[in-house]
Amino acid sequence: MLLLLPLLATLAQSPAELLRTGVDHFEAGKIEESVKDFDRLVALRPAVKPELWQRGIALYYTGRYQECRDQFALHQTVNEDDVENAAWHYLCTAKAESPAKAREQLLPVDEDFRAPMLKLHAFYAGRATQEEVLKEALSHSARFFAYLYIGLYWEANGDLAKAKGWLKKASDASEGQDYMGTVARVHWNRLYAKK
Repeated sequence: MLLLLPLLATLAQSPAELLRTGVDHFEAGKIEESVKDFDRLVALRPAVKPELWQRGIALYYTGRYQECRDQFALHQTVNEDDVENAAWHYLCTAKAESPAKAREQLLPVDEDFRAPMLKLHAFYAGRATQEEVLKEALSHSARFFAYLYIGLYWEANGDLAKAKGWLKKASDASEGQDYMGTVARVHWNRLYAKK
């Protein structure tokens, strides 16, 4: 009976509780536990899977790049104008296959009006420079996103020397940035803070 108690506790969790624990586990750097929470949520309510971009990010950090890519491709069906979704799909594809394949398969985005998102999309597509992205990043929030996605891009493309500086800037600018601020801090702490 004692072995069944953890299982029964999990089954008793509501979808909202599973989402919250998934987020909490991610914030605490417990990425495998985060993925398990999101997977339990999908098992309980399969219809929410397209919405779970947080699951895709957690999958990225567990190295499950094909599933990560699939999650962001699925999320595109409910959120087609989000450059961040396209960027994470690119990052997963670059890790699963190659940066060249990632560029070929970059998800289209037409109307993400947040600065500098469309310029970031053009950067990932090879049609803009990081300097052009930074020119559009005038607010604190826009600079944070520029730093984060420029750093992630260079990392996925194998240039860790370029990536590290941008990702440090993103981590330093992450306060007040909601979940993506957490992602920047978790990323920095997992991959760079101890080196």
